[in-house]
Amino acid sequence: MTGKSGTGKPGTGKSGAGKSGGGNSKPSGRNLSVRVKTARRRKTSSTRWLQRQLNDPYVISAKKDGYRSRAAYKLLQLDEKFHLLKRDQAVVDLGAAPGGWTQVILNVLSSGGRSGGRSGGQVLAVDVVEMDAMAGAQMLVGDVMELETETAIRDALGGRADLVLSDMAPPATGHQATDHLRIIALAEAALDLARGILNPDGGFVAKVWQGGAEQELLSALKRDFRMVRHAKPEASRSDSAEMYVVATGYRGPEKEPENEENFVPD
Repeated sequence: MTGKSGTGKPGTGKSGAGKSGGGNSKPSGRNLSVRVKTARRRKTSSTRWLQRQLNDPYVISAKKDGYRSRAAYKLLQLDEKFHLLKRDQAVVDLGAAPGGWTQVILNVLSSGGRSGGRSGGQVLAVDVVEMDAMAGAQMLVGDVMELETETAIRDALGGRADLVLSDMAPPATGHQATDHLRIIALAEAALDLARGILNPDGGFVAKVWQGGAEQELLSALKRDFRMVRHAKPEASRSDSAEMYVVATGYRGPEKEPENEENFVPD
């Protein structure tokens, strides 16, 4: 699993609090177009990527608002829509590096979530790469495909989680079918982990790519959760196949589904 690139100071923002208490989910400020000159040793594709990056309103806003990556706005937008983050939660953030989602979680929990008041929540950030420390969060280096990581997560939590979030993605190979199968495998591993650590009524979010191979994942989610939806945040690039599955109301282990029609297309 891999994190998202970027740097910044955790837990601060110039744009004020959004609906979730974690910050504004929309790009802030007036952005001026930046043109990138072609360099002799730089490929044309690299020049296009750099120009898109420099002109991306979420990249610009992330720098202004102090987020480590533009991915922070994806979670802010998911939280606005589904009310995922709440006061006093224990949250596991998988594929956390460099920490954009972790910052959002900490900001919401420290503001007391939607209910207000002080938070006694717990945040565990997990990735295969080491992440810079962040006040208020526990850091764990591990691969969710390995049993040792699940054991380490259980030990670090010291109890159960209320929410498991996965923004994990495999390194792209350029072969669409292969890449899709690999990200579904990561989502399924995250779900296996969630089954073992979630409290009843807990929630689960995982990144997937459109491609038609997620039916087994959706079937498992519909069996284990009361409500399952697809969502594509505005912060996800329009030309990306990226989507998220959002499942709420965990039934607990070995519970039969009450309603087979609990998948809501979005």
